[in-house]
Amino acid sequence: MMKTCHSILAGLCLATIAGCGGSSSGKSNPPDAPTPPNILFIVIDDVGVDQFDFYGYGGAVPPQTPNLQTIADEGLKFRNAWAMPTCTPTRATYFTGRYPSSTNILNAVVQTDLANSEISPYEMTLPKLLKTAGYTSAMIGKMHLTGTNLGTSANLPYGLQTMWKLGFDHFDGYLDGAPYPIDTRAGLKTWGDDVAEGPYQCGFVPRASFENGADSGACYFVDNTCTDLSVSEPDDTAPGRTCMEQGGIFDPGQICQATTPEHIDFEAQNGYYTGKFVWSDADGNAGEVLATDASARGYRSTLETDRAIEWVNAQSGDKPWMLSLGYSAVHAPLQLPPKALIAEDTPGRNDPLVCSPASSEIEGVPGAITSMVDDRLITNLMLEAMDKEIGRLLVETGLATRAEDGTLAYNPDSNTVVVITGDNGTYVNSVKITAPGQFDMTRAKGSPYQTGVNVPLLVAGAIVSEPGREVPYQVSSPDLYRLFADIAGAGIDAHISAQRPLDGQPMLAYLTDPAAEAVREINFSEMGTNFVNPEAGIVPQPCVVEAADTCFVIFPNKALCDDQSGVWYGEGSGLPGVPEDGFAHCGQVMSYLQALNPADATKVLPDSSKAASDGTYKLVRMNRRTYTEDLENPVNSAYTGVNTNMDEFYQINMLATPNPVIDREGDELLIGEAPLDISDPVGFGQLDTEAQAAYIQLKQEMDKRDAVAAYNYNYDTDDINGCPGDGNRDFKVDETDLANWEELSELNRHPTEHYAQSTWYDFNHDGKTDENDRYIIEANLGRICTPPEA
Repeated sequence: MMKTCHSILAGLCLATIAGCGGSSSGKSNPPDAPTPPNILFIVIDDVGVDQFDFYGYGGAVPPQTPNLQTIADEGLKFRNAWAMPTCTPTRATYFTGRYPSSTNILNAVVQTDLANSEISPYEMTLPKLLKTAGYTSAMIGKMHLTGTNLGTSANLPYGLQTMWKLGFDHFDGYLDGAPYPIDTRAGLKTWGDDVAEGPYQCGFVPRASFENGADSGACYFVDNTCTDLSVSEPDDTAPGRTCMEQGGIFDPGQICQATTPEHIDFEAQNGYYTGKFVWSDADGNAGEVLATDASARGYRSTLETDRAIEWVNAQSGDKPWMLSLGYSAVHAPLQLPPKALIAEDTPGRNDPLVCSPASSEIEGVPGAITSMVDDRLITNLMLEAMDKEIGRLLVETGLATRAEDGTLAYNPDSNTVVVITGDNGTYVNSVKITAPGQFDMTRAKGSPYQTGVNVPLLVAGAIVSEPGREVPYQVSSPDLYRLFADIAGAGIDAHISAQRPLDGQPMLAYLTDPAAEAVREINFSEMGTNFVNPEAGIVPQPCVVEAADTCFVIFPNKALCDDQSGVWYGEGSGLPGVPEDGFAHCGQVMSYLQALNPADATKVLPDSSKAASDGTYKLVRMNRRTYTEDLENPVNSAYTGVNTNMDEFYQINMLATPNPVIDREGDELLIGEAPLDISDPVGFGQLDTEAQAAYIQLKQEMDKRDAVAAYNYNYDTDDINGCPGDGNRDFKVDETDLANWEELSELNRHPTEHYAQSTWYDFNHDGKTDENDRYIIEANLGRICTPPEA
């Protein structure tokens, strides 16, 4: 197939010599200097392959995603792409090329974590590496790589300049990991100050046919303007929804006043219809935009797209660029998108019962079941809205055009590689459990099972030879670091220490050579427990996601648990028999639930979970805490101090459509406490020769990853096997470490107690970067450390 010339590395040409600056007359002319391609990297949130009909799945009612379909048709579709089980660990792999246990970024970062569990500024991050090849880099939207600027910013040493310190020339997005909770007051202080205490669970005032609804009212905007809105027809959109979609707040049953009433609350966040944007630029300037600013009000997928279009179109063209765009959708809280982004015939678009105050009160339908139906419908709507905005992004930046029938036509002449992927599998209630697909909602996001880690990965651009192909081989999220570096021609060997090699494997050949063989023998995914900041002043408490039968202690408040469709067992839970100050850990919760129902299957989220696969067989290892049981007085349940490692061995097949062979409970070929006894005639002896060989190989990989994880987790504190004092991870403790400590110890000081807070030089993990940490450096000056075998 004739393709437009698109040079990736010096000397690489994928078209005719005339198309590459040669002469059709046969005369020899000097070739044009190769122009590295631009890179548009789009990450969609909490979306696995189960959602998409172009993967052969999507359930009984798949979302309409024609623009993603076009990218799949005109590029490559990877069938066996893995992410980590949750967001921050995956997103960190994109920009470091390393597995979570190589960086200690083991779970989604929250404000109670130490900075030690965030991307270090001493890493050769992807934007820093691309800068050596002449690229400018931007990040827009959600990427959740760092701590938050909530409160004292105790785990955000560089504050609003953090993304600039990580190498991004431009940042305009969120430091938080998800939209704020939906304002069930719909912005009306008449319902109180707590956004969770109002009657409007959709975030807007519904039609008058619903309790507390209205068919007319005043729509106020942050610029002190106001518009009177009203409807009369039965199928008209609620004026409260119209107002919210426009960025306003609706005062039901009222008319516009000369001055905005005091009960209109523009300071509160409202799910997907507001955003707290943080920005930084190439000069190190930074700031934030709150919900009181008009540019932070509107539907998030639209706001994110607008900012991306503005940045791309502002590029001069004299140097290549990479834009990393993180859409918030479809992370919880699920919220209806604007009707203008949804096709008329999409189920749920015009249904007044979807996300309504009455949706859990339909006669004869249990509320939990209705909730799951609503969640899947809203997920479809949100994916369709995001797909439409992705199409707008491609068209308005010149990367695509619209055909006469309105379909997207990708433009390979744009000299831009487009890469689209997901950060982890779909979240529990949104998983497609019916054919085609039949994925497992009990083993979704947050787990290392196929539903939790198998994600979409699409690549398009002139670089792609024979577009429309499907790549069956295994790839993992850190491989994208190497792909972007290879596309840009950035020298990995010159900038990555041989002592600390990347975990990412090469994958460029899959794009350029249809006959390329598999590179990665074993796919790997993991999730663990971040370092907790003892100075945070906020104590996480238990939350149970009943649809997954899982209890975890990550969230510091009820609102975050509610957003995840969880049941809160912390302070103020309101549940009978739960102490007023709540339970402290999941052992107490499990005793409480067992007392109510001896058949209850709730289990504690593992301290660490890992999975390794050769594409046919898969080994999962779960490390869980064990607790004593006290059914009469659950608060007496206690951690035994013992963790168990359980190995589960499966056969999988993601090439099978319409229903893949995945790792469901009960389908284990082998299960038991690790290490499994391979001589056991009842267990391992039941496996055939092929499965036995696969198990041995995957167990060796798992054991190696366990060792690497233990080394890195104890790197700061283990005097014998670690490297205390080496904050920049160059395997030596020297004057550079002292200089880095000096800088960081002066940053981010507490406004009242005047000590430096959590940084990568907080070696004793006490939440302070102080003289105690300096002493550790001085005590180890001159020390040379030996990394574990990779």
